[in-house]
Amino acid sequence: MNDGKIIPMTDDIKIPPRRPLTLKDVSEASGVSEMTVSRVLRNRGDVSDATREKVLAAAKSLGYVPNKIAGALASSRVNLVAVIIPSLSNMVFPEVMTGISEVLDDTPLQPVVGVTNYLPEKEEEVLFEMLSWRPSGVIIAGLEHSDASRAMLHASGIPVVEIMDVDGEPIDAMVGISHRRAGREMARAICKAGYENIGFLGTKMPLDHRARKRFEGFTEALAKEGVEVMDQEFYSGGSALKKGREMTQTILERSPDLDFLYYSNDMIGAGGLLYCLDAGIDVPGRIGLAGFNGVELLDGLPRKLATMDAGRREIGREAARIIAGRSDGSITETGQRVELTPKLQPGETLRRW
Repeated sequence: MNDGKIIPMTDDIKIPPRRPLTLKDVSEASGVSEMTVSRVLRNRGDVSDATREKVLAAAKSLGYVPNKIAGALASSRVNLVAVIIPSLSNMVFPEVMTGISEVLDDTPLQPVVGVTNYLPEKEEEVLFEMLSWRPSGVIIAGLEHSDASRAMLHASGIPVVEIMDVDGEPIDAMVGISHRRAGREMARAICKAGYENIGFLGTKMPLDHRARKRFEGFTEALAKEGVEVMDQEFYSGGSALKKGREMTQTILERSPDLDFLYYSNDMIGAGGLLYCLDAGIDVPGRIGLAGFNGVELLDGLPRKLATMDAGRREIGREAARIIAGRSDGSITETGQRVELTPKLQPGETLRRW
């Protein structure tokens, strides 16, 4: 938390403590009048390009977002909770939304969803639009954001709960699991089961910070056992199930000595399992498989995939409880940190030890 402290964002502009920003703040930061600031931000009136650029740069660095609630409502907030997630096609996030809705259904608050497609610039756009309506709180996936997004969240003056991850420092509150811990625990289970030649298959990790942290924990724990990841295969976009089949075929043709495949999520893991079964490969005897997330939809597979349950619905519930409690005054403190425990599910694709 940085309540009560000035956070430098550039050499010239500093962010004030967490509170709603005003035109006066942008005026002081840019060195022009409040009227000129208003003209620039409303795109009205005759303002020079140099002045316009100065005002917009100051507003972005401060995290200032115009208030779209007019007149008598200008100082109020609406009963909306901005929920910002990277994807709707990833089955992880609908379960998180279910947990959020279960809690907020008993309050005046209503969740409104924005999707970023894992793109920092898209997250900035979604945040800017949602915060302009002055919601009562923000629930946002992940701890990694651009400087502009962090500035907006910090300057919003409302409860912010970052979810899914606790490996880092939050802007305000956070709820999630340690992905590094999840990776370490899966690596230990794989080694304990006697597998030695490990392959990793996953998303392109620069865009998926949580997958990257799991991989870091995974390789760290393997190294302590004297084991290394022998081969890797990555993907982006497209059907995860189909990609899982294609990636599994590719990596096994390239590295036929692999005896275990660790997938960054259950969907590509399910595709890998289907490929192995179709190819007549003995699972888990000849090769073991494991995913991540514990997606219930995959319980209908011919064989239950080993995975790690990240407690997605409970993450949604806990985040919503924090927002609701701070909205109605039943929770007065800030900076809540809730770490849930990832739970290994050996399924039928990891040898019993």
